[in-house]
Amino acid sequence: MIASVRGAVQHIGLDRVVVEVGGVGMLLHTTPATASAQYLGREATLATTLVVREDSLTLYGFASDEERDIFEQVQTVSGVGPRLALAMLSVLAPDRLRAAVTGADLATLTKVPGIGKKGAERIVLELRDKIGVPSGVAGTTAAAPAAAGPSWRDQVTDALTGLGYSGKQAEDAVTSVAATAPADANVSEMLRAALRELGR
Repeated sequence: MIASVRGAVQHIGLDRVVVEVGGVGMLLHTTPATASAQYLGREATLATTLVVREDSLTLYGFASDEERDIFEQVQTVSGVGPRLALAMLSVLAPDRLRAAVTGADLATLTKVPGIGKKGAERIVLELRDKIGVPSGVAGTTAAAPAAAGPSWRDQVTDALTGLGYSGKQAEDAVTSVAATAPADANVSEMLRAALRELGR
């Protein structure tokens, strides 16, 4: 089990980063918020979990041990695999996810692409007594996001389509939140704002 990696960031994608560890570039699948918090050439330390399949070894990276633990825990629910677990953390911060599960907030859970009402009910049923209570303010993230610069619109649009929304849905949500975006808007904040817009 690879519990964490530390090294210089060699590549940053919308939902992945490559970290050099001992001369080897390790590809880590992450949430858009975790990816956007990294800087090329700087050292990063990410909590990780390795998902082993018959035909693949896939490494997932997280901003905190808490995110990794939630990622592993939600996969104990029947029908929830790594891809859906990562989508859940992309839309909901750990505390927000805990609050939704313990409060049986199906409306919040179904904002995650790939989770319908029945899936949300199953998640609540199987996790309610295991996931714990929120430890802080719901919706906060562990990672300090990087400044987005002028390209945040494209990055957020791509992240939304990567989560399963259509191109038109993504563009409409980005256009809506852009109208009130602050001058120092960053990718992580704008992605969450767009997701809130899509959840209305």
